Amino acid sequence: MSIVFCQFTMAQSKTTRIRHMVVFKLKYPKGSSEEQNFLIAVKKLSAIPGVEKFECMNQVSKKNKFDFGLSMEFANQQAYIQYNNHPDHVAFVQNRWIKEVEDFLEIDFELPE
Repeated sequence: MSIVFCQFTMAQSKTTRIRHMVVFKLKYPKGSSEEQNFLIAVKKLSAIPGVEKFECMNQVSKKNKFDFGLSMEFANQQAYIQYNNHPDHVAFVQNRWIKEVEDFLEIDFELPE
């Protein structure tokens, strides 16, 4: 078995695609109307410019406490920064995410070419 280490240079990270992922657990009971309303609202983030390959998924593993996952891609780091700073994203985080999410784990990857 061989082990391959990821190696990126600073020049690559400016042009390399980014996959942004987050798994989360809501404060609401599973199947509740509040849960459904949150999931409808979170899917609207896919309309923010720069977001590609948006997915909202049910997390099924018993190995962690999270219920849902989001995944999206960006053409590069700049597109990801623009998404993070977009008024719709900022408003969602302030008005929904902070108030309604019990716990989460965010992970961002540079995608190999």
